[in-house]
Amino acid sequence: MEKTIRQEHRYKHNINDVWNAISSAEEISAWFIKADFKAEVGYDYTFTHESTVIEGKVLEASPVHTLVYTWIVKGTGVETTVRWKLKEEGDETVLNIEHSGIENYPNDEMITAMFTNFSNGWVGCAGNLAKYLNDPASV
Repeated sequence: MEKTIRQEHRYKHNINDVWNAISSAEEISAWFIKADFKAEVGYDYTFTHESTVIEGKVLEASPVHTLVYTWIVKGTGVETTVRWKLKEEGDETVLNIEHSGIENYPNDEMITAMFTNFSNGWVGCAGNLAKYLNDPASV
């Protein structure tokens, strides 16, 4: 059973633009989820979408390369970790998303369900990020 989601996405955008999109509350709220967020170590953030609330703490923020935070879906009490790593490669920015700690959920059925939900969610998230970077008004 897979325990860590790892995805790579490529954007034909400047690394600074991608970094700002994943680290600024205003930009995160535009393409991803309503965010009270600061890319500052120790910041307690909140993401809100309809009845879903995600809370956590920023563990690492190294502009423009690494952003790491805990991820707790409110009501579950389960802490996982999301890591964003950016690097420039030619005229592209490569974004690696890693979501670990999913095995912290209480049973195999829930682990499998959360792994699938998170994995699909990150694919959708990466697509929305691409749309936003191409045309911020499109999302």
